[in-house]
Amino acid sequence: DLSCPCALGLATPMAIMAACGIGAKNGILFKNAAALEETGKIKFLALDKTGTITTGKPEISDVIPAFANERQQFLETVFALETKSNHPLAKAASEFCLKEGIKTRQDAIAQNFREIPGKGAAAEINGTEVYGGNLNFIREKADLPDEIPDKASKLSSEGKTMIYFASRKKFLGMLAASDAIKPDSAQAIKELKKMGINTIMLTGDNKHASKAIAMQAGIDEAISELLPEDKESAILQLKEKGKTAMAGDGINDAPVLARADIGIA
Repeated sequence: DLSCPCALGLATPMAIMAACGIGAKNGILFKNAAALEETGKIKFLALDKTGTITTGKPEISDVIPAFANERQQFLETVFALETKSNHPLAKAASEFCLKEGIKTRQDAIAQNFREIPGKGAAAEINGTEVYGGNLNFIREKADLPDEIPDKASKLSSEGKTMIYFASRKKFLGMLAASDAIKPDSAQAIKELKKMGINTIMLTGDNKHASKAIAMQAGIDEAISELLPEDKESAILQLKEKGKTAMAGDGINDAPVLARADIGIA
């Protein structure tokens, strides 16, 4: 009689190979067998918001210029600045302006455009420095009218992301962008919880909007208003508690994906 003492030794790699093959057929690629094995041990899953939990296709829902009679002028400035950026929110702003009939004026072409990671963007338009970005960034550039924080807070509580604009130390106005969660996000989070995995959303968005999105998706915790380096710190803290995976954009979130035990792009 012949026997095989290595049956278990053969079965394990064969099972991993089969799992990798099934994953590939479903559009899921594992870097190697070790990555698949380690994925089964995770205790914490950190998630980016835009494009991971949400559709990643925000649409402008509200326009609030500093002065009601300057809506057209405000949108012209927004278009000149945001048309230079590839950020999802910038694209949403540019597309909205085009639908509103806004065109590029020869005297309003953005020069010296630059993006400030985790904050926003800046450029010279007709010789004047213009800024667009999140609340903390614009507060460095201008004083906000007293009523603006309350208006922004109300829109943010609906899950909307605010984009603020300023120039010459003056507040120009703000836009609200709505980015719906993916149809299957809530179900996926529910299944992860059944597996004993804690879910944490890491986002640069404001706390009101991130809290609203987290509630809709059923996420355990939302950590908001993070700069790229803050996300790395959050991952390191989670790793101290247990095996941690990060799911996010393969380009913008690349440093954080590399920092986690498992990166899911």
